[in-house]
Amino acid sequence: MADSENTLILETTQGPVTIEMRPDLAPGHVARIKELVREGFYDGIVFHRVIDGFMAQTGCPQGTGMGGSGQKLKAEFNREPHVRGTASMARAQSPDSGDSQFFICFDNASFLDGQYTVWGKVIEGMENVDKIKRGEPVQNPDKIVKARIAADAA
Repeated sequence: MADSENTLILETTQGPVTIEMRPDLAPGHVARIKELVREGFYDGIVFHRVIDGFMAQTGCPQGTGMGGSGQKLKAEFNREPHVRGTASMARAQSPDSGDSQFFICFDNASFLDGQYTVWGKVIEGMENVDKIKRGEPVQNPDKIVKARIAADAA
C-alpha cells in the first residue's frame, strides 16, 4: 500500500479514484492539495473540461475553469511524463499560475511534459476516470462527491 499520508481518494459520481501523490516531485503542490482536501475544497466540484483521449480537468469552484482557491503555486516542473493516469496541475499562461485545478490524463500527452507540474498518478479506479462525461463545458458534469487523504480514515 502506498504511503497513506500521500494517498488521495476521490469519491466521484463514477466511483472511487485513488491517486498516489508525489511530494518527491512537487512538494509544494502536494502540500497545497492536501490542505485544500482537508478543508473540503474539492467536495462537490465538477469535472468541467473533459476531452476524449486527452484528460479530465477539475478543481474550479465555479465549474467554469476560471476559478480557484485564490492561492497561486510556484511551478514545480519535473521530468515525470504525462501518461495515462498522470495527475498534473492546470495553469494559465504564466508557469506560476497553478492554483487548485488539476487534470488526470486519459492517454499519453507527452507534449505537456516539462510544462505542467506532475504531482501524482492514479493507482486505482482509472476505469472510473474513463467513464467521466466528456465536454467543454460538460453538460450535467460528473463531480468529486468527496475528496480525502487516506491517512485521515473514512
